[in-house]
Amino acid sequence: MNAYVIAHLRDPEKQHPDVAEYMERIQSTMDPFSGRFIVHGGAVDVREGQWPGSVVMLEFPSVDNARDWYESAAYQAILPLRADHLEGEVIIVEGVEPDHDSAAMGAELRKAL
Repeated sequence: MNAYVIAHLRDPEKQHPDVAEYMERIQSTMDPFSGRFIVHGGAVDVREGQWPGSVVMLEFPSVDNARDWYESAAYQAILPLRADHLEGEVIIVEGVEPDHDSAAMGAELRKAL
């Protein structure tokens, strides 16, 4: 099941040469784990609440691949290039199966309540 790494960067407009280097090097750290960008700072259309900043979303074949990438020596070596200059949060979340049924999930929740 696919997994996603989601980063909420609070002030992506901050410019620093280290961030440029991070961006130049990140894909090569993801390649051994079959990671790819699916969102990279596109326009954010906020419909509820507030969302300062931008979104970056990576896709991996599994949670294990995503975790192994994040914890890899190659990624840990470049992580400070971003983290020292851009404030934000990073999470890893598991996707759903292709046959996911939110109505059935809601019905189970209703029963439990």
